[in-house]
Amino acid sequence: MPIFLVYEYYISMNFIDKLFYSVIEEFKKKDIHYLYNNMVNKFLNLPQETQTSFEKFFNSFGYWGKMDIKNGIFDIYLDKAKVFKNNYNDFVWLYENLADYKSKYILFSIINNYYNFDFYNLGKVSNDIYKHYFDLDILKLEKDDVFIDVGAYIGDTTIDYINSYGAENYKTIYCYEMTFNSLNKAQENLKEYKNIIFKNCAVGDVNKLSFFNENNYSSSANQIDDNGKFEIKCVTLDQDIQEKISTIKMDIEGGEKKALSGCKNHIINETPNLLISVYHNNSDIIEIPKIISSYNENYKFYLRYYGGKLYATEIVLICIKNKDE
Repeated sequence: MPIFLVYEYYISMNFIDKLFYSVIEEFKKKDIHYLYNNMVNKFLNLPQETQTSFEKFFNSFGYWGKMDIKNGIFDIYLDKAKVFKNNYNDFVWLYENLADYKSKYILFSIINNYYNFDFYNLGKVSNDIYKHYFDLDILKLEKDDVFIDVGAYIGDTTIDYINSYGAENYKTIYCYEMTFNSLNKAQENLKEYKNIIFKNCAVGDVNKLSFFNENNYSSSANQIDDNGKFEIKCVTLDQDIQEKISTIKMDIEGGEKKALSGCKNHIINETPNLLISVYHNNSDIIEIPKIISSYNENYKFYLRYYGGKLYATEIVLICIKNKDE
């Protein structure tokens, strides 16, 4: 039985299941043109100020597709419509493989925000208790943790990691950041802590010389670009780190899939905790879990959301070793 038909045979479903599968049913039955028009029409019914804010935000980062309201260009919603229509069974696969109902509700809230501009549910699921990435209910670290911060920026995530789990409990921290000025700030911010190794390089699927451009909105959004003007060394974690890794965090503006490929051996052999941003394009949220599962099936998957209520960003996939297997 195809996985996307399984839910039709459920005797009963709770309210979260019903919310999720009702949206999936629409993706299944309607064509791309209908899904696209639904999003565009609902967007155009938003207040003008909100529309302008969305347009500026989307075009500042360029992750999800171009928008030009005046000229009727809504590439972002066309791409989302294609992802929803062509991959609704992958959304079901992810839903069925999430380890708790908080994650399932987050997944529903994200796709319903994208498709139906549901601000209410998205606002309810944002995590305002624990630090970004570090949900203490599901991520429990052991002493002598080796933590890899890929996309370290100015060291803010590493500081949150240390504050969450204690400076006495890690063995080594590796901070990878390709923007030199940001790495300098990270070194300054983390100077009081021991055993932190700073790497001014990108992380990808091969060791090579790469290039990047600076984002005008924020240096935290700098992306690898073959036509970029700044040179940067790119490394793989498999070749760059020889010791056993305990936890990997990645937030590298759409480079996560290549970086995961470059640490495939660590994932296969060591099953490290994975804290991966999955919002830098319209399909990462379904593609990245499947990539990780293809490397190592011994993971439990969770989603946590740390963004605002208007448009779903700051989505983190948390992968924890399944100790029952």
